Parts: sequence; structure tokens; C-alpha cells
Amino acid sequence: MSIRQFSPRLRARRGLSPLRRITLLLVLGVAVALQISYPLLDGSTDKDMQEWLRLITIATVYWGAGAMCLHAWFAYGFGYAITYLSLTFSYALIIEQIGSRTGWPFGNYSYDGSLGYFIYGVPLVVPFAWVMLAHPLLIAARRISKHWVFLVGGFGLMAWDIFLDPQMVNAGRWTWKFDGPALPYSPNIPISNSIGWLLTGMGLMALLHLLLPQDRRKSGALIRVIDFFLIWSWFSGVIGNLFFFDRPGIALLGGVAFALILLPYLFSRRFGPPEQL
Repeated sequence: MSIRQFSPRLRARRGLSPLRRITLLLVLGVAVALQISYPLLDGSTDKDMQEWLRLITIATVYWGAGAMCLHAWFAYGFGYAITYLSLTFSYALIIEQIGSRTGWPFGNYSYDGSLGYFIYGVPLVVPFAWVMLAHPLLIAARRISKHWVFLVGGFGLMAWDIFLDPQMVNAGRWTWKFDGPALPYSPNIPISNSIGWLLTGMGLMALLHLLLPQDRRKSGALIRVIDFFLIWSWFSGVIGNLFFFDRPGIALLGGVAFALILLPYLFSRRFGPPEQL
């Protein structure tokens, strides 16, 4: 009898079931469709349309976070997904509460009530925005570097926020009060915001890298979902700011910054060791 019949490793790393695959792709597809709809509807002064934009903003984050949590579950296991969700959500909620109350480390800002339900002064949707991006960036950072995961992942979160903040400030979802230097091409956003994202992003990535295992349970758990989500985050940020939001400077700045993470990751995925995460 062949010993291969008793290899739990081979059995554990089979692909996803059709139901899980369809569920994951469906949730991801809804998140992308919502994101596409936003710039197509933006710019209208109609009150009903503004309400739709508000709901789309919130729903995009929840569906995107749901897709990444499903991927974490299907690829790494339920325990991994729960640990990731609870740790990232709690970390983000604490950081956002400190930031909005004290002005450290991001700067002085306040959230608008249009972002929905609040938890101790922080909209519920905000920590889920961290959940949406931290999982794919952790995977990318681990693939790019073994020893600088916290720095690579933290930089990725900062780069993503370069796309996010101008859009949300323009929509009135939050506002800044500052007298110091502003982010290039964004006079309403302080440079301290990007510094704060880098610092807090590094802290989150250090915790996730320390507490979450690296080995995937299923090699067929659609790692291309992570590839697509990161590419889409870059593409939508560049195209949206360049052609829909009239912010070519942000398209350039955010595009270059996010590409510094995306390109090494994709290069490693294409040419790196197949078993490396």
C-alpha cells in the first residue's frame, strides 16, 4: 500500500468546494460592483442620489471585508479568520478612538454622522475598512519579505489611504483641522495622516505576523483572489482619481506608492518559489 494514501498534507491542500468558491467570488463581485458604481453616480446634487452614495460607501466596505474574511477562512481555517477579524477590528477601533479623541497619531479629525452606526465615537464601518485591506496586504508583505513584514504591510496600508482619504474628505465623511504641512495634492489632509497610517499599520502588521500562521490549509483557496483584489485596489484608485474625481496628483502619488508593494508581490508570485507565501 502506498504511503501517499495516508498523507494528510496532500488531502488538506486540495482546492475549494464549488459552493465555497462561488460564495467567495460572489461576495467579492458585489464589493467590486459597488465600488464601480460609486464614481458613476458621484457628482450629482440630488438628495436621493447622495443617500445612495452614502449607502454604497458603507456597503462597499462591508462586502469587501466580508470577501477577505471568507478568503482567510477558506484558505487558512476558521480559527485564523476569527483571530484575524477580532484582532484587526479591535486594533483599528482602539487606534481610531485614540486618534479621533487626541489627534494622535493621524492629526485632528472628526467623523460625520453619515457613516452610520458609531461605537464610542468611531463609525462601525471604519474598523472594517482596516479588515478589508489588512488581510491581502499581510499576504503580500509575507511574500515580499521574510524579515520586514511589518514595514512592507504598514507601507501598503499607508499607500491605500492616499487613495481613500481625499475621496472621503471630498464627500464630507470626515474633516481635518490642521495648520502644518498637507499631503501633496491634498490641501485638506495633513501629512501627519500618512505618517500615522504608516506607524499604526506597522503595529498591526507586526501583531498579525506574530500571531497568525503562514501556512495555507488549501493551496487551491483562490490565491488569485488576493492578486485580483490588490490589482483592483491599485487600478480603481488610479483610474477613479484620474478620470472621475479630477485628482491626477492623487492618482500619481497613490499609484506610485501602492505600486511599490504591488509590483514586487506580483513579480514574486510569477517568478518566486511556488510554496513561498
